[in-house]
Amino acid sequence: MDIKKKINRKISVAPMMDCTDRHDRYFLRLISENVMLYTEMVVTKAVLRGDKHKLLKYDNFEKPLALQVGGSDKKELAEVAKIAEDYGYDEVNINLGCPSKKVQKNSFGACLMKEPDLVSECLAEMKKSCSIPVTAKTRIGFDDTEEFDYLNMFVNKMKQTGCKTIILHARKAILKGLTPKQNLNIPKLNYEMVYDIKKSHPDLEIIINGGITTTEQIKKHLNYCDGVMIGRAIYQNPYFLKDIENEIFNNSKILSREDIVKQILEYLKKELKTGTKVNQVMRHTVGLYYGQPGSKEWKKYLSDNMMARDSDFQKAKHIMDIAQNNEKANQLTA
Repeated sequence: MDIKKKINRKISVAPMMDCTDRHDRYFLRLISENVMLYTEMVVTKAVLRGDKHKLLKYDNFEKPLALQVGGSDKKELAEVAKIAEDYGYDEVNINLGCPSKKVQKNSFGACLMKEPDLVSECLAEMKKSCSIPVTAKTRIGFDDTEEFDYLNMFVNKMKQTGCKTIILHARKAILKGLTPKQNLNIPKLNYEMVYDIKKSHPDLEIIINGGITTTEQIKKHLNYCDGVMIGRAIYQNPYFLKDIENEIFNNSKILSREDIVKQILEYLKKELKTGTKVNQVMRHTVGLYYGQPGSKEWKKYLSDNMMARDSDFQKAKHIMDIAQNNEKANQLTA
């Protein structure tokens, strides 16, 4: 897996647990050739003690691709960063923003914002162990701490290790009392703080993340930051990537939804031979017709026929009929 593709972080898809696995990334790459893709967070101990290949394998078609890791042991993080490089990943990213109880219990994710010196040591060791970019994704604060001075100090600590790219989720993390899902909505967005960090660190690549749902918003943020990372808006409506390709990358050569369905079925056919289940691939395609004629029929068919663990690929053939009908309906309403 040594194919290298130039990294462009202007637009990226956020690492999302239970969402951005290798099947989802393949599906998203069918729509967009330009966005940067990230894996789900992979815990260092799982890589070092578990089935490494199962956790880290990917298709070269997904690239450029970053591995996001979770951990707080600098030696383990360094070892996994080297493994990421050996596997051909284009970047390794440390998670400093996840607020889940399980992550906190293991002393990584957003709770590491309380330990800037430890974060600095971890990044320094990771940088030493590999030659691919080492980046960080973090929040703007935690609990009662949402101050520019603290965030600026934290960013400075990371910068001193040679980390040149920092992704800032423009919300603080509430470490007690909120679920991870609530942490995506309840803490207020503070884009201005991210803009101010960029002003203070013009030499850093600052990527903004959080609550971004339209190309108009993307364009506004790009006036103040180097890149935009989007999560849920793309997972819920993956064809939003078409607008991003058109309007941000000036690329009009985008596959139709019908052609995407054809290609994902070809991918599924190959994957089934390796033990992949139908639902593991097709669950990521539920939002393909988001907001379009035929969306309800598409979702219902997937739900009724392709979401069970023992789903039959023969039923997948009927999806092409739905896709073709939807395409005709879309042309009529265009």
